[in-house]
Amino acid sequence: MDKQDIFGQIDGIEERMGATYAELGVLKKQIIILIEENKRLSIENQQLRKLIRQEETTVEQPVGAAEETVSLPGAGYDNLTRLYNEGFHICNVYYGHLRTEGDCLFCLSFLNK
Repeated sequence: MDKQDIFGQIDGIEERMGATYAELGVLKKQIIILIEENKRLSIENQQLRKLIRQEETTVEQPVGAAEETVSLPGAGYDNLTRLYNEGFHICNVYYGHLRTEGDCLFCLSFLNK
């Protein structure tokens, strides 16, 4: 084997490794998207189960029982609170992104205003 053949083989290996790294990067991005979607769907599923349980307990109450009413600042506040509870950021820094690491101080300070 001469030197030219060895360098040719090394170049081929480098090209294949570069293509493999690019393919790995694409797969990594797809996995991130799937994980975020799975998390979002899990949170949505939990919220729907909670709503179903609440509706079941409301239906099981006697006819004469009065429901409690809570006064909240407004519909916009309700929507932001719901989004935050579903696992999304409502702060101006990460608005709409999925919260993957617990509570966000920016979001909480916004809710407490």
